[in-house]
Amino acid sequence: MDQEPKTLQYNTSDPTSFAYTSARDRWPIIITQGIDDVHRSTYDIQDEDKLREGKAIVAELAKLKYELQHDRELTAIEDDGEADIAEYNKELQALGDTKWHKVPWLYSECYLYRRISSIFKRTTHWKSYDIFGRQKMSTFKSSRPAVIELAGRYKSIVTELESKNTIRGAKTQEELEEAEKILFMEMCEICLWGNATDLSLLTNLTYEDIQKLQGSEARKASEKNILVNDLGKAFNVLSAAQKSGQKERRVDIVLDNAGFELFVDLILAGYLLASGLATTVVFHPKSIPWFVSDVLPQDFGALIQALSDPQSFYSALSDDEKHAGKTSVPLSASEVEDLQFLFSHWSRIHAEGQLVLRPNIFWTACGSFWRLPTSDPALHNDLKESELVIFKGDLNYRKLTADAAWPATTPFTEAIGSLGPGSGVRVLALRTCKADVVVGLPEGEDERIKATEGGGGDSGSRKWAWSGKWAVVQFSDGKA
Repeated sequence: MDQEPKTLQYNTSDPTSFAYTSARDRWPIIITQGIDDVHRSTYDIQDEDKLREGKAIVAELAKLKYELQHDRELTAIEDDGEADIAEYNKELQALGDTKWHKVPWLYSECYLYRRISSIFKRTTHWKSYDIFGRQKMSTFKSSRPAVIELAGRYKSIVTELESKNTIRGAKTQEELEEAEKILFMEMCEICLWGNATDLSLLTNLTYEDIQKLQGSEARKASEKNILVNDLGKAFNVLSAAQKSGQKERRVDIVLDNAGFELFVDLILAGYLLASGLATTVVFHPKSIPWFVSDVLPQDFGALIQALSDPQSFYSALSDDEKHAGKTSVPLSASEVEDLQFLFSHWSRIHAEGQLVLRPNIFWTACGSFWRLPTSDPALHNDLKESELVIFKGDLNYRKLTADAAWPATTPFTEAIGSLGPGSGVRVLALRTCKADVVVGLPEGEDERIKATEGGGGDSGSRKWAWSGKWAVVQFSDGKA
């Protein structure tokens, strides 16, 4: 806790914060959905011991929900044999009087998911069960139109980049570099917004088409909602390393959600490798079920497996779909071919060591990333080897900034503390705003958006930052 900033963190007791709403409204629903999931998984179990454990898990989850809704004190997490339990309980003790409705938001939300994990880890038959796994794959399946569209366009881009490693129509070195920069920014914005972005670029890989993208109305509309956009700085760093002839050039991605978001992360990783902006991409998934939809190593395997036989995956109907009277819609032959190209390409770069998965218990610790240099110096030193570390999503942003109530104009480099200047780590945060903390905004920007419809007005709440409509893309060069 000594490594945290002096600025106060958001607290579940503050009625103007999203923390307040989360603790009272969102978390009970998440636990209820978890109870329903375990119930469903016990229906066909024949093993008496496993069934008994399943019923005990449901009872413990119901107890946790009761404590949360009735504002009971947070209790020590029972030892499940993992090394991080001691740190969670030590911090809980240091916080003192901690009830669910009056506790730092970041700690309590991490505690919630760590406690749920402990319930499963202390069993014999459910140790590795992912309480959120069912909904992760269903959301990926429901993204079928965007998956198919991106697959075809990704195939044409990667094939062309790997064969020619250039962009047709760029007559000068300056034109080529500008086109490569726009392509990089578009790929990162797809990764930022997912299927909400404009995909107009990905029809072709010609200089003329890339130039047209700059005038795209849809792109301009989405870019207006990126309040800070440092993608150009990140591209310059990767491009400079590429031009220098440096043999090993690594990019790391600290992952956020599974399903479609992991799919677009793989799109970005494959593009970086095919374009030569990186020689290795390291994915950092979580090691336990986390914040409902965060990526576990097995989610990567499940997504790749789905693409190995996309016809079966997309044609199969769930029990709910069958009951609703839905009929299966098969993929076309070309759609199957495009999706199997992804399976082949991603499996190959993974097998050849260009795409690496590296889970670490640090990513599910109870504190902020300010603690990284002292709590996990080995991981910190490893990240220094990377040309660029991309932190995806809202929680990673909250952890980078210690979820503190910074003034919105606080420089990003200051708000990320020990990962800022001099850290040896280049940080790029790709974040759609779904929580109160936001930094690095121009003077008056926070007030301007608050004054818009649904922005929070003079209520004291920064409601505009809760919806995911706005985004920030912020860079810190810790190697400079």
